[in-house]
Amino acid sequence: QVQLVESGGGLVQAGGSLRLSCAASGGAFSSHTMGWFRQAPGKEREFVAGINWSGRMTAYADSVKGRFTISRDNAKNTVYLQMNNLKPEDTAVYYCAADQSHAIFSTSYSYDYWGQGTQVTVSS
Repeated sequence: QVQLVESGGGLVQAGGSLRLSCAASGGAFSSHTMGWFRQAPGKEREFVAGINWSGRMTAYADSVKGRFTISRDNAKNTVYLQMNNLKPEDTAVYYCAADQSHAIFSTSYSYDYWGQGTQVTVSS
């Protein structure tokens, strides 16, 4: 059983940056693929970025490519999402998720464990 706790959300102006963190405990973090998803009010949860167990493979939604960077530190059991050049449409609750497979999936049902989410609000 893996427990995930996100942090780093907040209010930022358009064009600004935030760094989200997700601390994992209770399981073999280094063997899990990790993903970041987000959900805006009235919308479905959507894939943002994913990273495989070693950190050598990453994937991004087209809407965040070139602006967001996912990374992980297996020694600290933590995955990060660096978000630059934020836009109002990035406003959402951001969730961290863990998947026991070694592939990166963009579908939420592929992930086994979820955090409680952290709010990111980007003002125009």
